[in-house]
Amino acid sequence: MRILLATEGIDEAGGVDTYLAAVACGLLSRGHSVAALHHNSAAGSTSVRWPPLQRFCVDELGSAKAFAAAEAWRPTVCFSHNMNALAIDAGLVSRWPVVKMMHGYFGTCVSGQKSFGFPHREPCHRQVGAACLALYLPRGCGQRRPAVMLRQFAWAREQRTLYPKYSSIVVASQHMRSEFERNGAPPGSLRVVPLFAPAVRAESTDSAPGRGETPSVLFLGRMTRLKGGDLLIEAIAQASRRLCRAVRLTLGGDGPERERWQALAMRLGIDARFPGWLDEAGRDAAIRRATLVAVPSVWPEPFGLTGLEAASMGVPAVAFDVGGVREWLTHGDNGLLAPGSPPDASALADAITRALSDPSTLARLSDGARRKAAELTLDSHLDRLEPIFRDACKD
Repeated sequence: MRILLATEGIDEAGGVDTYLAAVACGLLSRGHSVAALHHNSAAGSTSVRWPPLQRFCVDELGSAKAFAAAEAWRPTVCFSHNMNALAIDAGLVSRWPVVKMMHGYFGTCVSGQKSFGFPHREPCHRQVGAACLALYLPRGCGQRRPAVMLRQFAWAREQRTLYPKYSSIVVASQHMRSEFERNGAPPGSLRVVPLFAPAVRAESTDSAPGRGETPSVLFLGRMTRLKGGDLLIEAIAQASRRLCRAVRLTLGGDGPERERWQALAMRLGIDARFPGWLDEAGRDAAIRRATLVAVPSVWPEPFGLTGLEAASMGVPAVAFDVGGVREWLTHGDNGLLAPGSPPDASALADAITRALSDPSTLARLSDGARRKAAELTLDSHLDRLEPIFRDACKD
């Protein structure tokens, strides 16, 4: 097949970019031809390892020339991803069968956060609609700016008009399938294809969580209120008291909440480190040193890939039971879940304490993490995607 990857930006070093680069390599290795059409100009500063591909950039060529160049390449199917410029997706579906992968709540939530921020943070389970406009500002659903709210609502409505035009809509979890189905996506077009754990690099194979060191919990991600870092810091303080020993916390990443989280960690007197964004080698090293990885998100994560990344090195996870997390984290097998509605620091502390208080429990969870990572591989992901592409080509 000749597969055209489409996305908003390329070389952006984000999760979608990393995903697409791996998928492109995998498809090429299986004998497919692959090219990429993207909206934004390439930044050129990412560490994501894209294979050499023919690329068509709308910003650089203009829409007409970019589409003409892509048509000359003769795709048989398009695999589209995060696309802020919906006119591009509309152009794609008018030319080729399009398999759309929804990495987030695109069209099913006004802000895309799918959670309330007031009076406390918790996932939102509403169907998107005009009534959301009445809740958006009072419930803290997004930015406190009416103009932004109206623009986001119009975008979500436009995205929903494209649902029936896609050959298939791919999501990573049953949670997301249910979300899109009850928000107007044709049930027959929805396909669940779980994400995959990264291949373990040779230098990462000696991972052994809890090997005689001070127990260490790792967070990786953007530091926003929805990621729950403040609840994790409070949970670490509680777990340290319950275990009668210090638990080290490393928070890799950056974002608007970083200073507040640093101040909270200092006030609570925990051993917390903030190394900033980590490159591939830095992430590997941080995971190898960790006893547990934490996914304390208070919004319904569509999947939660960080936990699976750590699982590939035998590091189990603790997480709030939100969104699609439980579809890779089986409580008591490869990690521990804390109730997520509403999320509570004490409940997360219970999970951390349980995992760290018994070496045999930790070893069992570590074995389970490796098994789960072995199930969810790039090959298994592509095995599920290829029939979806072939079906789209028949449309």
